[in-house]
Amino acid sequence: MPRFEVDGAALAYDDEGPRDGGAAPLVFIHGWTANRHRWDHQMAHFAERRRVIRLDLRGHGESTGAGVRTVAELARDVTALLGHLGVDRFVPVGHSMGGMISQTLALAHPERVERMVLVGSIGRMTYSRGRGLLMAASTLVPYKVFVAANIQRAFAPGHPREEIRECVRASAATPREVVMTLYGAMRSFDVLDRAGEITAPTLMVHGYHDIQLPVRQMLRMAKAYPDAEVRIVDAGHELPVERPAELTAVLDRFLGPAA
Repeated sequence: MPRFEVDGAALAYDDEGPRDGGAAPLVFIHGWTANRHRWDHQMAHFAERRRVIRLDLRGHGESTGAGVRTVAELARDVTALLGHLGVDRFVPVGHSMGGMISQTLALAHPERVERMVLVGSIGRMTYSRGRGLLMAASTLVPYKVFVAANIQRAFAPGHPREEIRECVRASAATPREVVMTLYGAMRSFDVLDRAGEITAPTLMVHGYHDIQLPVRQMLRMAKAYPDAEVRIVDAGHELPVERPAELTAVLDRFLGPAA
């Protein structure tokens, strides 16, 4: 597993698949408290015929580094890694906070983003009363209890408990400082008024049962995009875990024969 050092962090990443296909590489960006293995199904599928890159964001998974105050700083980590790998044009595929990073990249580097996929993500961060109460309680309960409560509510009812427990274990490995600092970064995230500037064809995939970032928020964002396709899936917020094969099939159709 290679690492790339940037601004006090060592980012773990995978870079797989053929380099000579001509298609822009896919860059998979995970969400808050997660890691690059959320994309295992998609990596295995697309790496057979296309270059695919994924990373652990700073402080997550096998990457080091402290939390940062803005989503833009996370986006700069991604562009630094892509520069190191010699990647110019690419297709960001971002889940949740990773979708916020993807939108930030599309606004900062429109000439480099060929297409974009947003999975369970939104353009302006708003919180439900339930999420607000959970965050307020985060300082009053053990960290693992907070993480477990946050992850469990991310899944649609009836999802296998062992898969949920595995996600809880992975998320609890993310340092508390990183989690809480990035919560502040997401809380201040707002690009909704600039959505009309993003002209890259964009696929928005969202879980019908998502209570972390409700589907109505995504639909509001989709209306502002010049070229957006929307797919609603029978799932919660953790689409890459809940419906990996279905998500891969949706991506396949959107990306077309070159994928």
